[in-house]
Amino acid sequence: MTATIAVIGLGSMGLGMAKSLLRAGHTVSGYDPTATAVTALAAEGGRAATDPADATRDATIAVVVVVNAAQTETVLFGTDGIVATMAPGSVIISCATMAPAAAKAFGARCAERGLLYLDAPMSGGAARANTGELTFMASGTPEAFAAARPALDVMAGKVYELGDEAGIGASFKIVNQLLAGVHIAAACEAITFASKLGLDIAKVYEVITASAGNSWMFENRVPHILDGDYAPKSAVNIFTKDLGIVSDIGRAETFPLPIAASALQLFLATAAAGMGRDDDASPARLIAQITGVDLPAAKTN
Repeated sequence: MTATIAVIGLGSMGLGMAKSLLRAGHTVSGYDPTATAVTALAAEGGRAATDPADATRDATIAVVVVVNAAQTETVLFGTDGIVATMAPGSVIISCATMAPAAAKAFGARCAERGLLYLDAPMSGGAARANTGELTFMASGTPEAFAAARPALDVMAGKVYELGDEAGIGASFKIVNQLLAGVHIAAACEAITFASKLGLDIAKVYEVITASAGNSWMFENRVPHILDGDYAPKSAVNIFTKDLGIVSDIGRAETFPLPIAASALQLFLATAAAGMGRDDDASPARLIAQITGVDLPAAKTN
């Protein structure tokens, strides 16, 4: 079955998701405050909308791919918000990483307006968004899952159905982000340490990715460092936000998170050094600057 679907937020993730939906034959409209992003969607055959409400005027499914809870709230309930536009029984697939309490509150407010809400943060990065192979950590009512299925089947390689209440998916994603942030920080520390030891870090990458010390993040992010390419596939500021949420929850629950806290401080220091919008492998650059280590420069054609 094809559907009319709106994608709100056409960054590297949202645009890839929209492309996957278009390839599957769905009718897709989209909005992003960046004009070039909307133009890119139109070039792929989607409808360029002037605001979130316009994007969802005929949609039965809205995929909200923004950065955080504050942006999600604006898209849902603000001026030109989608909740006032969408017909009862339509579903909102909310993809931002946020505190579980925020996701639960948004679900309740949508239900009051007769809309279904799927708490569905995802993982996998821009490449998997483009190929429709994301992992969704989703929770919501059976009705919300059923209504969202035409979009999920196209965007996802795996959908974990984690419970019938909004907030559960957000909790799973926060655990994932704790690990992701710690693993990136550790990868950046390890590869700059290897350089300090005078090792060929390209060879270090080859050896570690075949050894027990490897992680998905080491394997994925260290090539950015080897190439000297810090154009943001995922930005440092994503992890100042996500690890900040982890820290807030830990404080509220009186739960110590010392390793996550150390990673958060490294990302905060990197952002304070002017690299907040750069690739999240940039903590390696900060460590290199502090320690006098030379890392590869960007390759030139």
